[in-house]
Amino acid sequence: MMNGYRESDILIVSEKPLNKVCNNKRMAEKVEKRRMAERNPSKQNRSQAQSWIILPNELDRIRHAAQKNREEQFISLWHHVYDIGRLRRSFLKLKRNSASGIDKMTWKEYGRDLENNLEDLSGRLRQGSYRAKAVKRTFIPKLDGRQRPIGIPVLEDKIVQKSMVEVLNAVYEVDFLGFSYGFRPGRSQHNALDAVVEAIEGKKVNWVLDVDISGFFDAIDHEWLIKFVEHRVKDTRIIRQIRKWLNAGVMEAGEWCKTEEGTPQGGSASPLLANIYLHYVFDLWANSWRKRKATGDVVMIRYADDIVLGFQYQYELKRFLKELEKRVGKFNLKLHPEKTHSIEFGRYAAERRKERGKGKPETFDFLGFTHICSRSRMGKFMVLRKTSVKKMRNKLQELKRTLRERMHWSIPDVGKWLKSVIIGHCRYYGVPWNGKSLTAFRSVLTRLWYKTLRRRSQKSRMTWKRMNRLAKIWLPIPFICHPYPMERMRVNT
Repeated sequence: MMNGYRESDILIVSEKPLNKVCNNKRMAEKVEKRRMAERNPSKQNRSQAQSWIILPNELDRIRHAAQKNREEQFISLWHHVYDIGRLRRSFLKLKRNSASGIDKMTWKEYGRDLENNLEDLSGRLRQGSYRAKAVKRTFIPKLDGRQRPIGIPVLEDKIVQKSMVEVLNAVYEVDFLGFSYGFRPGRSQHNALDAVVEAIEGKKVNWVLDVDISGFFDAIDHEWLIKFVEHRVKDTRIIRQIRKWLNAGVMEAGEWCKTEEGTPQGGSASPLLANIYLHYVFDLWANSWRKRKATGDVVMIRYADDIVLGFQYQYELKRFLKELEKRVGKFNLKLHPEKTHSIEFGRYAAERRKERGKGKPETFDFLGFTHICSRSRMGKFMVLRKTSVKKMRNKLQELKRTLRERMHWSIPDVGKWLKSVIIGHCRYYGVPWNGKSLTAFRSVLTRLWYKTLRRRSQKSRMTWKRMNRLAKIWLPIPFICHPYPMERMRVNT
């Protein structure tokens, strides 16, 4: 022990001065790590080239231990979950206006006596008397006409789940592989989209396999999930709490239903548990298959249950797909028969299809974008990304319904709302070479607003001349806000 710190909590790093750097050349030697001295050096013997780097908090120490030994199992993590400071931060990270669960407790009501509520919650977690409550089930429409079930936990479950996710992320972020992007800190949809473009343009990819797992969140096997978690976490209190959430059931139309499988979407713990499940079911297996069995280039990008794979050879794609169906079947999962398909795609796809007398290369959709084989102005192969037609059509239909509901709002109020809609749309879809789709979105939205204003009265004086003035005031010109994929990946990596 030194100054209240354990030796395991302190690292000594040599801060060697850099060798001469001329003409923007790399330094000749890198800074090297050194082990701790056997005895404490005196102040006179300490040189300025060495300094103490103290791991600032307990999560960093957990992360360091997990990275140091990939086989280590953690048996004492629960006390980090019920820490009042972490519970408070978890509460403040929640959305203020999110829907309430079956207890109808809102964020504002809970925050009126926050400290006493958190102290009581922490005490119940510490004593083991905390009970998870059923989630309220609601449904949102999907693009194919079906309904997506969403579970809304009670407020205290949201707080505890977010606190536990923060602790478990310190363990599992070390284990998760690089091609997994969904619901991970510091990663977003655009990181996965950039990885798809760079993989196809930079590797020998001639075939693309688009994989979708049918009803993944509702098909997760509870027993397999617990076994996967126990590979790294042996804290029985963590496992017990996860079981409580899985067995809490759902409340639908005032009736309680038991859940035998699946994790309800809507809570903070569900994405992490899903990532853990797919890490062992797909990621480790697919990465091992690529190293042992593949003879050509194979690239993988996964965002939750949406997976895109690129293959150099078609026969390897077919063999992988056949083995993948068997693999996921062992863990109670099934590939979506309509959304899982393979296409010829890549830098030589257009030429080869033309030689066989076929049309242009097929396209595939991933995270709201349609990916197309194209050429730059210099004739270089590139992957062109455009807004998915289905996504845009459904979004405009939703906006049309909302405009009808807000027909009698004042023009400034509707204009401010539509301005935020266009800005939000560009924030996501504003990627290079997608300007035409953005302009089309604004044009159709202007036409919908024009028709709505004309329906406010039978004697409407709204003309296109006046409508264009309103559009110029309230509807911003579409803009590109995302860099080229390689530029962002170069900064990140």
